[in-house]
Amino acid sequence: MNKKYLGKKKILKIYIDNQDKYEGKPLWEVLLLKVKELGLAGATVTKAVAGIGANTTLHSFNILVLSQELPIIIEIIDDEEKINNFLNTTDEMITEGLCTLSDIEVVNYKHKSFNK
Repeated sequence: MNKKYLGKKKILKIYIDNQDKYEGKPLWEVLLLKVKELGLAGATVTKAVAGIGANTTLHSFNILVLSQELPIIIEIIDDEEKINNFLNTTDEMITEGLCTLSDIEVVNYKHKSFNK
């Protein structure tokens, strides 16, 4: 397994809710499929334990509640052009949430396919 320096990239973070939907499907799942379709390097979805959204409602895990409304963060790291294309393609899908874009430097990326 080789390591590879990829240099300056962008990191997109999308903050949504696990109950957000797009055309009846979980929004996080639709966004991941779009990542794959557009050929981005990859994405990670993290379900948070708790959070406070724009309307200051506390969302947290409660064992007594059947329907849990929890924050989700989707992180995507790639070139700026690919991230911007993704944002333009998915803008209408995210009707409520927060997207942030920051500079990041990838100093080490290990992947079996780099051996080729």
